[in-house]
Parts: sequence; structure tokens; C-alpha cells
Amino acid sequence: MEQEALETPSAGTSNTGSDMTDIMVVDLESFVHVELDMENNNGISEVGNNLSGLNEAQSLNEEEDENESDDDSGTDHFNSEKSGTQLQRSERPAGGNSNVPDTFQTSHLLFYERFRAYQDYMLGDCKPSEVKAFTADYLEKVVEPCDWLALWSTDVFDVLVEVCDVDFKDLKACVRLVLPLQCDTRGCDLTEEAMKVLLGASGDKVPLQQLQVVFELSGDFDQTALAVEHLRFFYEHIWRQWDEEDEDDFDYFVRCVEPRLRLYYDILEDRVPAGLVAEYQSLLQSCSQCFQQFSVLRSGLSTDSDSELDNVSMVEGLQLYDQLETLRRKLHIFENPLLRYVLGYKGNVPQQCVQSRGPRASGVKGVHVVTASCSSMQLQSLLSDRLLPLCCSEDTEIQFHRDPLSAVEVCHEGDVVIVLPGVYTVSRSIFLPDSITIEGFGLPDEVVIEKKNKGDSFVESTGANVSLSNIKFIQHDAIEGILCVRQGTVHMENCVLQCETTGVIVRNSARLTMNMCDLYGSKGAGVEIYPGSVCSLVGNGIHHCKDGILIKDFADELDVMPSITMENNVIHNNEGYGVILVKANSGEQQGVPADRSEEPAGPTDSQPGGSAALLSSSSSAQSESTEARPDSESSGTDAASSSGRKWHFSRQLSRSKEPSCSRAVQDLMQHQIFVSIQGNQFRRNGMGDFGTFFY
Repeated sequence: MEQEALETPSAGTSNTGSDMTDIMVVDLESFVHVELDMENNNGISEVGNNLSGLNEAQSLNEEEDENESDDDSGTDHFNSEKSGTQLQRSERPAGGNSNVPDTFQTSHLLFYERFRAYQDYMLGDCKPSEVKAFTADYLEKVVEPCDWLALWSTDVFDVLVEVCDVDFKDLKACVRLVLPLQCDTRGCDLTEEAMKVLLGASGDKVPLQQLQVVFELSGDFDQTALAVEHLRFFYEHIWRQWDEEDEDDFDYFVRCVEPRLRLYYDILEDRVPAGLVAEYQSLLQSCSQCFQQFSVLRSGLSTDSDSELDNVSMVEGLQLYDQLETLRRKLHIFENPLLRYVLGYKGNVPQQCVQSRGPRASGVKGVHVVTASCSSMQLQSLLSDRLLPLCCSEDTEIQFHRDPLSAVEVCHEGDVVIVLPGVYTVSRSIFLPDSITIEGFGLPDEVVIEKKNKGDSFVESTGANVSLSNIKFIQHDAIEGILCVRQGTVHMENCVLQCETTGVIVRNSARLTMNMCDLYGSKGAGVEIYPGSVCSLVGNGIHHCKDGILIKDFADELDVMPSITMENNVIHNNEGYGVILVKANSGEQQGVPADRSEEPAGPTDSQPGGSAALLSSSSSAQSESTEARPDSESSGTDAASSSGRKWHFSRQLSRSKEPSCSRAVQDLMQHQIFVSIQGNQFRRNGMGDFGTFFY
């Protein structure tokens, strides 16, 4: 093509003389210099064809570049045509005198990269019992089978090894030490002989997830490094020992992987309250310990159940299983974003514990004036309207502050904080451990307190009698409510609450009186009312939230129902319900999924004989179905004492996996939690005025 293009203008040159034009056509691969006779139509035609071909080639190259740019660092598992590594180097700590080489940086993958890797490549639509097989198949496709260097990393040491072979079925690698020995140790000294003995004891095999691929610029081991990272992350943060106990009647990725992955990143990005995170981790540890005890007891059962010891073990096993199911159910609540929002139950302990200061030793009352600056007219009005009435006695002192937080932090029992008009920005949560009064000197839109930095909540009150009035609170970057009444009583009047996550939270045994306030913008509920609390809502506007008012009527026997007064409120334009009641699903409510009917009849897990369905006979399917319907007169010990039968604990569909549901109701106004409910207006709420959420 180049030759033809060059010959054509040469012919034109001999005929026409000096009317010449230079054109340069740039291809990705080469340069073509063409002298074109502007008066020669044939020359134009030939060069046009050549240009067309070059443009097509350039277009194809651009499309290939665009396709390559769409690939994710965590998901382009089968593209091996790249030149050079696409991953970053994870350097060893500076100044640490490390003796081992650097590895690939794979621990900072984004949510969507891990999501796509697990969904599209590693797990797909596998069932719980197929997880290991699917994982092995994925690794076999992308992991180099041998001849690559890695760090064998444990809590005690990092040592350089060479991978000789990979056992994909067992998720292990056959390795040998790289000599001379290169290792970093933590709190111990390791010699070459000691490492050889350690490797020999394990058959020269180590778990794949304990390997970190050594960094290489060639890019040949990028996919191996990513695959090992996905494997490590999965077994460290996603997989639970008890997952394989579930029946294979659901998609493992949808039911377990996605919610756990989302929870991990929600915690990582500070979108879950610190107290809730601590509670989740504690539950996870308790569930793991309970499952280990259950597994040990189950594996120790004899094939014959005639002995008294085995009968006792069976009863203990049933009790452990009930405990395990309860813990799993609570974990499922945390892992499901919707359930975590409506059922986050225990009061999250604030990170900063503020003790009550009590009254001043001198008996003096304090009046704290908050203003950056004020006019003489404002000062005169403040003196006549508020300061003189408050300071009529000699045992009162006045202090001036530039921001509300500094004023609150020095308040004692009975103090008054007066906030003059202005916009005040605070960077920390406001804790109210004492009975104080905070009031704005003006209209709420003139007295604005704004919180911008991340934190669990905006205002937290534990004081016996706290009053807030004439203030507008604006919340940013929050992960919990704009006001949390943990203990004591809060009286709020004529306030504006511009929320971001949840609005006002009234915890167990706390009291809230909220009159003539305007609350909006909550991504959760405008007001969350917990069991045992007392809440009076009169003349408020609650709008443009996910739900207007969320009432938690559950779950422990020791809990008492909340006591609620709702009068003359306007609840409108909320995404969900105006008022929603959260309660446990007894199995008899409308809206319960149809698959519940497939469960065997009999007591539930919470009843004494309910766990007898865990036992199944290995003799025949007929005996299994008979034993799944326990007699109400027989105990677990009696059932276990049948001679000649080989009992074992069967895998059951966990009750914690049952889906939740909600439905609109019309009779909620008659519920006994309402002391008084009258004069309220409900308008344009997305799912209805009243609803019930069953879990």
C-alpha cells in the first residue's frame, strides 16, 4: 500500500510540474509521506482508498485501547496480553531492615472489584456446598501452577519460598525454601533448619491464602497475585465455618457474600456506628466459639445412642444448636443493610464517655452566652429579655463563648446556654450528661448549629432533664442519628432538624417530649422509638425521610412496650410509611413467604422440643420424617434413647436465612403502645400511613 501511494504522486509530478502539496498520514505503526497532485483525479482516488484503510486500522486500534481501559484491576483474570504489570508494589516498611523482597499491592481493591471477581469469576451461582469446588476451578484457570516466588506470611514470620506445585483441590501450594534463607520474624529467631522442620511437618504444603506473590515488573504474575488476594479475603472476611451447614436451596453469593462484602466496606468507610461494629464483632466471636463447641460434641457422639453419656451429649448438642441459631440470626440482622437499619438494637456505647459534672461546689448557677459578635441592640435585648430575669439572684455568673461546644463542655447541673443568632460549626459530637437548658435567642433559622466532621451522632443526651429550643441543627457526614436520647429526659421545642442518616433516636427507658419541631432529610426514620421508652410528639412536621416514625416492638421477654403520644403532627412525603412498627414474625402473619409452609410442623426453635427436628435417623427416609415430628410428651433424652439407631445432627435451613417482609395495616392506631393518637395528618407517604415490618 505504501509503495502504491508513493508511485502515484511520482507520475503526477512528471505531468504537471510544480503544483504539489505535502500530506502526512500518521498510523499507529508507521508514517506515510504522500506528494499529491491536486489536479489528478486518479491520484486522489488512490490516496483516498489508502487513507480509508489507514483510518479503519486506526479505528480498530482505538477500540482495542478502549476495551483494555474498561478492565478492572480485580477482574481482568484471563487477559494475558498486557505488557508489564498493572499492579502496584507493596514496599516493606521504611527503616525496618527487611530481608525479604517486595510483594504486589492487592489489599486496597475497591468494593466493585471484589464484587465482580466473586460474582463473575470465582463463585457465580454456586450453593454453599459447592463453594470450595468453584473456588478451586477458578484458581486453576488463573494461578500459575509452579515456578513463582512468594512470601509465606504468618503472625510470626515472613519467609521467601518458591512454589513448586499447586494443589487446587485442597487450596494449598507445595513450596521449598529459597536459599540462603530470607525471612522477617516477629518476636522469635528462626534458622534454616527450623524452617525446614516446620515445612516438613506440613508435607511442604502451605495454604494458598498465606502466600503473597513477590512483585515482578513483567506482569506475568498479576493474575496469580489477584487470585490469591481474592482467596485470602474471602476466607478471612466472607466465609463462615457454619455456612456449609446450610441446605443447598439458595444462591450463596446473593444470600451471604454480597451483604457481608457490603458490610465490610461500610465499616471500612465509617458508615456503621462504632458501637454497632463492636457488637457485631463480639457476636461473630461468640458464634464461632459456639460452633466449635457444637462441632466437637457432634463429632464425639457414638454410633450407638444407648449409653446415658451419649443421651446427655445429645441434649447438650440441641441446646448448643439453639444457641448457635440465635447468634446466627443476630448476625444476619447486622449483615442485611435493611435489617441493620430497622433492628440495630442495643444502645451503642459512645466512643467518648462523658461523666456528669453535677452542681458546682460553690452552688453558683451559670449562664453561658454563645456569640462570635453581636450588635448593641442585640446585647440590650439579651439583657432585658433573658439575662436580667436569669441573674436576679447573686448566685449566678455569666460566661461568654465563641461556639456552643465550648459552652456545653463547661456546663454544670442547672446551667443555661443562650445561643445568639449566627451559624456555628462544630467538629465533634455534643454530649449532654447534665440537666441543662440550651436555647436559641431568635428564630430557629437564625440560630444554626452545623456539624461537618464524621461521627456517630450529633447530640447525645444522658442528662436527667435536658431542654433544647429555638435552634436549627444541620447534620453532615454522620453515621448515626442527629439526636440520641440514651438516658433521662429531653424536652425539645420549636427546633429544626436537618438530618442525614437517622433523625431522633429514643433508646430504652429514655423519654422525649418533642413539640412544634420540623424534622426532615433522614435516610432512615425521622424518629426511632425503642422498647421501654416514653415519647410524646405534639404538633411536629416529619417529612422527606425514609420512614416517618419507626417503632421497635420486640424482642426480649424482659422488654416492655414503648409508650407513645402522637397529637396534631403532620407526617408527609416520606419514602416508606408514615408510621411503621417492627416486630418478630410469628409465622402466622400475612405476607410471610410461601416457602415457610414447607418446613415440618412442630414447635419452633424457641420452644423446648423444637430442636428435636435436628435429629435424623440414618436407617431410612421414613424414620427421618417420623422423627422430624416430635411428640410433645417426649423430651430430647427420650428421643435419643431408642436402641439400634445411629443418630446424627442433620443440616437444616437456618431460621436466620428467612426473608423479612413488610405490609400496610389500618388497625395500628388501636395498638396498645399508643397512649393517645389523635389529630395527626398523613399525606403522600410512599407505602402508606401505617405499616408493620416482620422479621
